[in-house]
Amino acid sequence: MPQTLYLTRNGLLEPLGQSQVLAYLRGLSRDHRITLITYEKDEDRADTEPMEAMRAKCDSLGIRWLPQRFQPRPKVIAPALSMMRMVWLVWREVRAGRAGLIHARSYIPAAVALVVHRLTGVPFIFDMRALWPEELITAGRLTRGGVMHRAIVAVERACLRRAAAVVSLTHAAVGHLNREYPEELAGQRIRVIPTCADLERFMPASTRRPGPPVHGCIGTILSGWFRTDWLASWMRVAAERDPEARFEIVTRDDAGDVRAALDPANELSGRLHIGPRPSEDMPDAVCGHDLSVMFYAGGETSELGRSPTRMAEVLGCGLPVVANEGVGDVADIVRENNVGVIVEGPSKAQMGDAFDSLQTLMQDPDLPARCRATAEAVFSLESGTEAYRDVYASILKSEDSPCAA
Repeated sequence: MPQTLYLTRNGLLEPLGQSQVLAYLRGLSRDHRITLITYEKDEDRADTEPMEAMRAKCDSLGIRWLPQRFQPRPKVIAPALSMMRMVWLVWREVRAGRAGLIHARSYIPAAVALVVHRLTGVPFIFDMRALWPEELITAGRLTRGGVMHRAIVAVERACLRRAAAVVSLTHAAVGHLNREYPEELAGQRIRVIPTCADLERFMPASTRRPGPPVHGCIGTILSGWFRTDWLASWMRVAAERDPEARFEIVTRDDAGDVRAALDPANELSGRLHIGPRPSEDMPDAVCGHDLSVMFYAGGETSELGRSPTRMAEVLGCGLPVVANEGVGDVADIVRENNVGVIVEGPSKAQMGDAFDSLQTLMQDPDLPARCRATAEAVFSLESGTEAYRDVYASILKSEDSPCAA
């Protein structure tokens, strides 16, 4: 059975780690002996019961889990030291014969995999997830043309050239990369695998939820990549148009900071609820909503690579989405399948037009089934896992070929 090392800076105790790492590895572990290196936040590491439960789950799947401590500070020094240790960990696993393939999730793990590849020849997958340099610029954390930006782009270029395969979340990002790096991507294996969801967990509720309509929003909104001003505008318009409407933000972000960003005058008061939910409760949380709002910094190059996890989960539960233009393949999926509305701008008039369109759409009795069917066609975990399995197999087959260089 092939031995694969999966490398990510996300924590397995985080919702994203469970939905976007472990969910795939559950299927892939049937065909591969997997060693998983993750980086867990201190608050998750301190919670011993979930940590032990996760270790037991990994053991049951035959996954060898090596959790590391995530250290975000000092801002520049900590990531550099973490990367150095990551190189040592990966090199150790390769030297011990426990990695014939490295699956690097996002840029820093890919840079590590690149270094180890140059030292040992072990192939790696550059699973980009998004266009990280552009995301950092959009969030105001990086200056275009600066030293750090040039360094990250150089790593991006090298990883695109040297990777045994490149995985992108969206077709929009692939188009951008082909324009920027035509030489590096000539002949490269490129596969689009959007963010998928476990649609056996995220399913429509068996009965319609009674009570006033709830406008939901799940996941972080304080990352710098989410348009909190648009969300605040949507909530104000919806509250005016429908006095019964309620709003729920399901997030691990600080509730006080979220309320300060969305409702600083506390005009919504008890109509707005903000707080986290455990990963195992997320399907119930989504099914407690009637629609889900997601506004990203669309129009920026950074957003071409975004495939929101929340969109797959929301559609899987049979709910429509309210989104904006210029975010990966989101607008195309919404329009082509008629599973939500695309807001044209943050003004009261534009939000009002979108709100009216949504009310009309939600009168369609086929809407829940259409949302679910779209999720199954585009975002199913089974199809995503099978796509990764194909990528693994194509790499390992070429490595075993006597004609492989």
